[in-house]
Amino acid sequence: MSSFTSPLIVSPMANGRNWRLVRAFTYRVGKQYSRRFIRVPAKFETDFASIPKLVFWVLPWWAKFNKSSVLHDWLYKEQKIMGKFITRLEADRIWLEAMHIEFRHHHSGKFYAMLEYVLVRMFGFMAWQ
Repeated sequence: MSSFTSPLIVSPMANGRNWRLVRAFTYRVGKQYSRRFIRVPAKFETDFASIPKLVFWVLPWWAKFNKSSVLHDWLYKEQKIMGKFITRLEADRIWLEAMHIEFRHHHSGKFYAMLEYVLVRMFGFMAWQ
């Protein structure tokens, strides 16, 4: 199972919508001790999950504010893992994998992970450009 290696520590930005990472964190892709990893650096700015207000009322608070959302924002910004370019599909699949890890203790976590994934697959092309 994949893994996050440290806690998410963020600080709110003055605009009230974005957050800045206080401490970097790493995500190991595919397996807990995978040699393929993503490091999201300190000072990276995120809005967590960019969920349209129309959909946001359906999702629980924990589906927005988590490491997998920050990881996804980083992948969309960098479009690389360890210096190698990735596709949008690969970024979204890694995000889904990360959501499954974070949401595993919630009774409807798999449902919300798939719901978010489908929405991002449909509309994420706008943010990828």
